Amino acid sequence: MEGIQVRRVAVLRCNALGDYLMATPALAALRARFPDAEVTLLGARWHERFLTGRPGPVDRVRVLPLVDGLAGQPPDAPDGSHLPAFLEAERYDLAVQLHGGGGASNPLVAALGAGWTIGLRAADAPPLDADVPYRYYQPEVERFLEVVRLVGADGPAEYPLLALSGAERDAAAALLPGDGPWVALHAGASDPRRRWPVDRFAALADELAAAGVRPVLVGGPGDAALSAAVGEAAASPVTDLTGRTDLGALAAVLERCAVVVGNDSGPLHLARAVGTATVGLYWCGNAINAAAPTRTRHRPLLSWTVHCPECGADCSTAGHPHRPGDGCAHRPSFLGQIPVVEVCEEVTDLLAREADLRPVPVGT
Repeated sequence: MEGIQVRRVAVLRCNALGDYLMATPALAALRARFPDAEVTLLGARWHERFLTGRPGPVDRVRVLPLVDGLAGQPPDAPDGSHLPAFLEAERYDLAVQLHGGGGASNPLVAALGAGWTIGLRAADAPPLDADVPYRYYQPEVERFLEVVRLVGADGPAEYPLLALSGAERDAAAALLPGDGPWVALHAGASDPRRRWPVDRFAALADELAAAGVRPVLVGGPGDAALSAAVGEAAASPVTDLTGRTDLGALAAVLERCAVVVGNDSGPLHLARAVGTATVGLYWCGNAINAAAPTRTRHRPLLSWTVHCPECGADCSTAGHPHRPGDGCAHRPSFLGQIPVVEVCEEVTDLLAREADLRPVPVGT
């Protein structure tokens, strides 16, 4: 991209909360590399609501109309008939594709007409001006940093601290009164295979309560039934904030907690982004892509179950087309191998360290 003065950068990352947060180290690296450029995220409606006016590596969000084949794009996207006008409306000096292997996303980024394009590329995807080979198993944070290194951007793999407003922190204080320590439990995940069993979360809540810790259930409206089941199975009362917060207030609730225990889903990543210690519950394959790489504040616990608990099919072959088997249609939990005692031990250790390890919070 020699000779191109970068004043306007577009980044394609149009999916869910955890997906966005795993891209924030790369976004921060782009911001540091091009400090005078405007960084625009081509994202979803929730990005616009959550990021507009919030200090961070993204200056502006443009809500992307529906794109055929763009995996993970939220279903509330504007109608695809608006896409041609969207692509023509603005021009960029640099366009960055951080959304999958490029089958649908690389033609989309190329159609922006940017001076230089970079991104990921699977074997069957069209090229960009410069790209990184896409392979299914790679830590997502490192994957995206590898892309932005193509234009000389680099930085730490830790999530940059998310800025929270005073109003968001006030809302969290009203929802979680007193000194705690509070430990948040998130029982949801979009894929049922990534959910630790409800009875394990209930047993964990009882263990925490018996130790003088205050467990609190969190999540979005779609997690309400799971949280209710945890509360019903627990022997002791559990505070339930599931579905009672917007995303900013949820972030502030997680910041107020000493530890967050959760499946591989958005709230676990959000906890990392506000500086809270985590115990993440992962299927082994998901841990490769999404688990925190450090252990001072983050303790991923892995289940090594690779055969379906219902039918025995090998479910470890994703990303390896020459290996026999392609999984199955069953969706039981694959996290049953993780016992409650392991989670309790990690939470206890993190609670003992919490006062010395929490970073200075960032405000808006």
